[in-house]
Amino acid sequence: MDWQEEYKKKVVSMEEAAKQVKSGDVVATGLGIGACSTDMYQSILDRHEELRDVWILDAVQVRPSKLYDPQFMASIDGRINYMPGFGMVTIRKIHSTLQPDFLPVTSSDAGEKIGNVADVFMCMVTPPNKQGYVNLGLSNFYSMQVIRDGRASGKQRVTIGEVNDQMPTIFGNNWLHVSEFDYFVEHSTPMPAFGRAEPGDMEKKIAGHVLELINDGDTIQMGVGGIPEAVVSGLEGKRDLGVLTEMFPIGLPDLVKKGIVTNALKPFHKGITVATFCIGDQAMYDYTNENPVCEFYPASYTNNPAFIAQHPNMVAINMALFVDLSGQIYSEGLGNRMISGTGGQLDFMIGSYYSKGGKGITLVSSSRKLKDGTLASSIVPEPPPGTPVTVPRTLANYVVTEYGIAHLKYKSRRQRAEALINIAHPDLRGELRKSLKKIFYPAG
Repeated sequence: MDWQEEYKKKVVSMEEAAKQVKSGDVVATGLGIGACSTDMYQSILDRHEELRDVWILDAVQVRPSKLYDPQFMASIDGRINYMPGFGMVTIRKIHSTLQPDFLPVTSSDAGEKIGNVADVFMCMVTPPNKQGYVNLGLSNFYSMQVIRDGRASGKQRVTIGEVNDQMPTIFGNNWLHVSEFDYFVEHSTPMPAFGRAEPGDMEKKIAGHVLELINDGDTIQMGVGGIPEAVVSGLEGKRDLGVLTEMFPIGLPDLVKKGIVTNALKPFHKGITVATFCIGDQAMYDYTNENPVCEFYPASYTNNPAFIAQHPNMVAINMALFVDLSGQIYSEGLGNRMISGTGGQLDFMIGSYYSKGGKGITLVSSSRKLKDGTLASSIVPEPPPGTPVTVPRTLANYVVTEYGIAHLKYKSRRQRAEALINIAHPDLRGELRKSLKKIFYPAG
């Protein structure tokens, strides 16, 4: 049969698609905007009385769902449960209950791992083009690899594409043929859009230090938030920057328009911004739609540390929750309470570490205010028990707070501690120095 006939035979209702889930299944969805819709999630959750031991696995949660409601999920515990791989602020409340499980992955290996655990995989796609290919749109990330590895291994029993005519088409290795899916659900919904963060004074101070480390011709990677927003705003005057990143950087259209980002000096994909997913505002989505200078690839490609390392002057910029006095970087949680996940931070820290002229930069505010009004340092002697290390001290390079830059790469443990204390909050440095004497020097 031709692809049009095959596609029509595979189109089913949302309820019919949800019926493909069986007890004992792990149901995985695409990342971020590439995940299924709120309605698709709900169609599965509505079956909780007839299902047992089903786990739903997602990452970067941008749509509301009862899946993230602690009270509701407690009521269906044992029937349908939740297991994220990367977390957003939207799931911190349910994480605090310890109800969800958690799948430890990095961005570069998420496709391989999820491909080996998912029985059912669902992702949002564009309608098929004239050749019978759907586009993964705003999130390739692990979707392509999960589908292909999962089906090749025989683990993935069902593959479902939620077809959304409002999904932008992004070029690159971002296409799948209709034959690679078992079912399609046609469902038109708007893309979740997010406004740009407004950096405050602290974010601007940190950004000012970061900008000292970025030179013309560097290739950059950065995440999202007030500090990256301030960095982007301060790039005026830089020239010929390249972009190899996980997520399209905020403000990319303006950076290209002003000649700040040209991608002209990269050894690979010259003239093209390379990423694996996008979350932004409608202007960003319009810019990336069918734009030949924007390409998506699987994260196993974009985040491969060996590939990243082949880019000279690779500057990786990522945020952390806190850093200990030896230089270990913590970005995922506090104790056994998860907040986020490793994501691409470790991938890009390794890649930039081995890049000629590369810089791995960790951003952290010097302190945070507790509920009682006291300050708690983000530079700590040691973490609470159970806290996962995101980047080991052997790979730590630059740490930046609003008080300056600590370059750790060539420093001993004691030297690192001194450098980090010098960029800690001034009111907290005395206690940190006492801790330094206690943990890194002999008693007496």
